[in-house]
Amino acid sequence: MTTDLPFPLIDAATLRERLAHGPTTRVFDCSFDLADPTAGRAQYRAGHIPGARYVHLDDDLSARADDEAPAASGGRHPLPAREVFARRLRAWGLNRDEAVVVYDRQGGMVCGRLWWMLRWCGHAPVAVLDGGWAAWVAAGGAVETGDAAPTTAGDFALGPELVALRRADEVAAALGTPGQTLIDARATPRHRGEVEPLDPVAGHIPGALNRPFTENFDADGRYKAPDRLRAEFDALLAGRDPATVVHHCGSGVSAVPNVLAMTIAGLGTPPLFAGSWSEWCNTPGLPCARSC
Repeated sequence: MTTDLPFPLIDAATLRERLAHGPTTRVFDCSFDLADPTAGRAQYRAGHIPGARYVHLDDDLSARADDEAPAASGGRHPLPAREVFARRLRAWGLNRDEAVVVYDRQGGMVCGRLWWMLRWCGHAPVAVLDGGWAAWVAAGGAVETGDAAPTTAGDFALGPELVALRRADEVAAALGTPGQTLIDARATPRHRGEVEPLDPVAGHIPGALNRPFTENFDADGRYKAPDRLRAEFDALLAGRDPATVVHHCGSGVSAVPNVLAMTIAGLGTPPLFAGSWSEWCNTPGLPCARSC
């Protein structure tokens, strides 16, 4: 087992040292623009960390119509079944217990999805590059262009889940109880129901608190210090037990930086409602709220 990988973040200097002198570290570029699904691959081809493989949010990190098993969640970016994703990981050349570092150009929004999915599949040695691509370039990291070289299949195998997934029915059953505190990572105007650019209903799950995922970062794009994150979550929770938190967003992607932030702050790694608002507001009978 690779145990020397920083958790859950790695800085650019440490990653440079690992790539230059070992141990073996697999790097995945998850850059993706929700407004232009082709942009991330183009950015990758224009420049990426040497040896990094590109993974696409829609094609690689979400369930597909031709998957051999039903999706594990609903919403606009449904999770593929664990066994389906494990086959993809093997096809990408990933070996069991091989260290993985993930990054993107979207403030950690998309690469966090891969971090979470790897841990959901039981893969422990995975870290997010703090500050992403910008931090790598600022640290003088080497840049490679074009597509990644073909790889041979890896021997990745599923292990026990290291993070928790919540289904819509589970969230609905606990709605309004002291045992569940929902935190919505969407921008405040969307949470309040003032605008809704993506889903058919504006608003939020009743009782959900709001912490836009962008609040987790300093001006340089790196995560805030652990004590600062802890203070901010303590203020948001206002006495609620951090162990009751369930994170969500629009489609289960931008909520992960909030999961990471609580992990960094020493508040545990709360469950993710991956279907999020896009599943909730499309499920007949589930209540929706607005605060505008």
